[in-house]
Amino acid sequence: LGRGPAAPRPLQPPLRVPPGCRGAQGRFAYKLLHDLFANYSSALRPVEDTDRALNVTLQVTLSQIIDMDERNQVLTSYLWVRQTWRDAHLIWDKDDYGGIDSIRIPSSYVWRPDIILYNNADEHFGGSMETNVVLRSDGHIMWDSPAITKSSCKVDVSYFPFDGQRCRLTFGSWTYNGNQIDLRNQLDTGDLTDFVENVEWEVLGMPATRNVITYGCCSEPYPDVTYTLLLRRRASFYIFNLLLPCIMVSFLAPLGFYLPADSGEKVSLGVTVLLALTVFQLLVAESMPPSESVPLIGKYYIATMTMITASTALTIFIMNVHHCGPGARPVPPWARRLILHHMARLCCVYEVGESCKSPQRALGGQAGGGDAGGPGESPGEGQVGTEAGGCPWDHCLCHHDALLRNVGYIASCFRRHRANQRRTGEWKKVAKVMDRFFMWVFFLMVFLMSVLVLGNAA
Repeated sequence: LGRGPAAPRPLQPPLRVPPGCRGAQGRFAYKLLHDLFANYSSALRPVEDTDRALNVTLQVTLSQIIDMDERNQVLTSYLWVRQTWRDAHLIWDKDDYGGIDSIRIPSSYVWRPDIILYNNADEHFGGSMETNVVLRSDGHIMWDSPAITKSSCKVDVSYFPFDGQRCRLTFGSWTYNGNQIDLRNQLDTGDLTDFVENVEWEVLGMPATRNVITYGCCSEPYPDVTYTLLLRRRASFYIFNLLLPCIMVSFLAPLGFYLPADSGEKVSLGVTVLLALTVFQLLVAESMPPSESVPLIGKYYIATMTMITASTALTIFIMNVHHCGPGARPVPPWARRLILHHMARLCCVYEVGESCKSPQRALGGQAGGGDAGGPGESPGEGQVGTEAGGCPWDHCLCHHDALLRNVGYIASCFRRHRANQRRTGEWKKVAKVMDRFFMWVFFLMVFLMSVLVLGNAA
């Protein structure tokens, strides 16, 4: 048996085998264990030539993704780590020990490479579980140990919830340089055969690369093996809980223009929709890291909230136009021509009894027909003539003048009232046309924003 010059350490407690099970194989295993560790030390690197590097092979199996903390940028995963190396001091002839080719002993008995996760984000720095190692007669040692690791991962949420992440798991020796331990990966990719599917993330691959880096602290090279975990988020949960409600709520904002101005709920609808989107925006902000990159869904929320703010401001302005009183000035000719003629026809805004196919009549002509004075002046004049014909001229002359003045006053009040009604009706129609026009404009904006978000996600 090969023996190193290391200082002896206290022997492990002898293994007690029950008398009923102490057969030939058990006696050989007991004797083998006693002979191997009679003068063995696990403190020194087990090589015959100290100038040569010890080959250590690493293989990682991904069992489960426990959690991805985007805000703190920490990936918690469950791994199976397999390390293999050759211990030159633990070699025996299996023919001398009843043909025993391998034994399983606690890992604390043998020397182990100090392979750790470089980008560890666990505050406790918990290492691998103390499992047994498989020791073969030619000195090869295989150590399989499960580990729950927390690794730092740079999270890019620019396309959240349609994003993909690249998380790196870098393994290397902490104290041994490349001249003492030559660390290599057994396969070109991580093992995913026993991976338990995650409900939020889909694993696209786990390629492995070997890197040799010279750090600023030391002149010797340090090899490491980096596994790159390629993840893609399953966006169904976020589509049904964050994106679709936002789209449906944003389509309510243009309907505020369709509400009648006399209902008193136009501004309330816009403010309610704005508050609802603010709640969704806060939900997204709580789970995202405070970085300069705004998520895609966050940009959509901000654009929608800006649009709703603009629609609420326009609603307030249009309500002022609608409630123009009798003292307002008449509608300017350019507004009459542009809004009441062209835009009204474009938006199909007509008076009661008209339609898109019926010829449009001038608003002034409709109201002017009732201001001819027929209902006001003709009956009065007819009554005056009757009274004048029924009584002597000298007795009814004073009554005739007073009656004419009263009838003229009533007719002028009626004409002023009809003119004020006509002016107020024109301003109400201007407000209605503007409401209908901005409703279609904002519907188009919401549709385009939704298409742009889905297009960027694709």
